Amino acid sequence: MVTRKQVLILLLFVLFIAEGTILPLLIPEAWQMRISANLVYIVILFFAVYHHRHTALVLGILFGLLHDVVFYGEMIGPYGFSMGLSAYMIGLIFQAPRAPLPIMVTVVFLGSLLNDTVLFFLYKLFRLNHVTFDWALFEYMIPNLFIHFVFTLIIYVPLRKQLEQITKRQKKPQEAS
Repeated sequence: MVTRKQVLILLLFVLFIAEGTILPLLIPEAWQMRISANLVYIVILFFAVYHHRHTALVLGILFGLLHDVVFYGEMIGPYGFSMGLSAYMIGLIFQAPRAPLPIMVTVVFLGSLLNDTVLFFLYKLFRLNHVTFDWALFEYMIPNLFIHFVFTLIIYVPLRKQLEQITKRQKKPQEAS
């Protein structure tokens, strides 16, 4: 029997594949270098808020390393580190089992900015990035926020319901003990 958790992990893999195949077809060619929407990270932020921050940390590290290997081959580890760290930090700050839409939009904005900022400074530290932070903010961080906002609006209700079901099922056996 397939559990809801397995279906959500499968959803993460499908979104990961869609990021590399379908999303480039939907984004106009002039914006291809500016927008690199990280849809998997948005779902991981939902895990951090509705489920548990440790789950989000592990998923962030795993899918971040997958991003490093498949999409960004300059270094192995920056995406894993930044996605795991930022998802954990967001889960630490916003642990709410019934977070409304405005809170989740705020979570996605802050989490995306934190993730992109950590990545920017990691690449700056290892001298792979030769641009200023304000240029990066306006050229790719803010356009990515718009894509993340739209994606959050699309997945908010179905994903929240699924994560609430997982949380309810996990609490029932613990309460019986």
